[in-house]
Amino acid sequence: MNIVIIGGGFAGINLAKELVNHPQIQVTLVDKNNYNFFPPLIYQVATAFLEPSSISYPFRKFFAGKKNLNFRLGELISVVPEENKIILNNGELTYDYLVFATGAETSYFGMENVMKNAIPMKTLNDAIEMRNTLLKNLEKAAICKEMRKRRKLLTIVVAGGGPTGVEVSGMFAEMRKSILLKEYPELDTSASNVYLVDGGDALLSPMSEASQKDTLKALTDLGVVVKLNSRVTDYVDDTVFFENGETIKTKNLIWAAGVSAKLFDGIPKESYGRGRRMATDQYNKVNGLENIYAIGDTAILAGDKNFPDGHPQVAQVAIQQGINLAKNFMNMAAGKPLKPFAYHDKGSMAIIGRAKAVVDLPSPKWHFNGFFAWVIWLFIHLISLITYRNRLNTFWNWMVAYFARDQSLRMIIRPDKRQSAE
Repeated sequence: MNIVIIGGGFAGINLAKELVNHPQIQVTLVDKNNYNFFPPLIYQVATAFLEPSSISYPFRKFFAGKKNLNFRLGELISVVPEENKIILNNGELTYDYLVFATGAETSYFGMENVMKNAIPMKTLNDAIEMRNTLLKNLEKAAICKEMRKRRKLLTIVVAGGGPTGVEVSGMFAEMRKSILLKEYPELDTSASNVYLVDGGDALLSPMSEASQKDTLKALTDLGVVVKLNSRVTDYVDDTVFFENGETIKTKNLIWAAGVSAKLFDGIPKESYGRGRRMATDQYNKVNGLENIYAIGDTAILAGDKNFPDGHPQVAQVAIQQGINLAKNFMNMAAGKPLKPFAYHDKGSMAIIGRAKAVVDLPSPKWHFNGFFAWVIWLFIHLISLITYRNRLNTFWNWMVAYFARDQSLRMIIRPDKRQSAE
């Protein structure tokens, strides 16, 4: 059985891990990056609290010694279902079963200027770009004599009141309090504002009301200006425009407001459901296709009575779908019946800042906030990292940051823009 997995995020890597050393199954994982990374923590790379290597790990290193796992660096161009093959930017691959675990990409809701000028928060490259942009703007602000320009350089607008938006704005607010004063004595931090804006009427809308209230209070206490019912409509000439006519002048618009799945050549239109996600049955098989499956953020599964509108696009769903599909592939190989996917909600959480977090558990229905919730958040994120090396690195960086209220990773590192000979 030859299985090709497109994408090595939560869903793809967990599917591959479960199939290790299976004698009847050969797995090839295809990804446009040569590393797996941990998306829930990219904002900490972006704010220079973690180094990129703490939350990433090379696929080939991970697959080394695992005889039935192969890695192929490449980007998917199209699928040819009738020939059981895929076309990559660097060749072709044939398969018996194809699995899409391609995740989702940043959605700008059709706003061209926002797409061109805002800083996205989806990939490790985005995080490094954001870190460089913010650090460069701080350096520009340090020598800027004109107060209006300085204010634009120091103002940060975060669009999107989900976990990423909350976590990023909280982190910036803490940096402003503890780091800017120390390292940039020439800056007047009163010129620095952090705005968190969202089109809805609450932060962390999928979480409990208690979490929403706690988060709003904690962010406000940190000095974040929270603007709800404020939908961004444009971003031109360093000005964020809102639906209600308001504007904010800033050089830093961070976009954490929405995602959508990707469309692929060769997959028929009728195989897609809401949000461009591939519509699947309860075994993750894509509708209208025989041997093609989809898991994680790129899939919308029918048949789970607790989630009639599809599962939330969160890590736990992707991990559980990857593990369930692996078991089904093993059942296929052994001629056993398949097991439909059922999502077990383990709760949701968000970190707001140092020793501040919110946690909701579904059963029993418990809510935590403050230091205890923060410890739970740390523990869950640590154990979710792919290797022991990542866990130790990240734990060490967090402890340094916690006790020193600082981190020494604020270097502007970018490659020279030289013409490639390739």
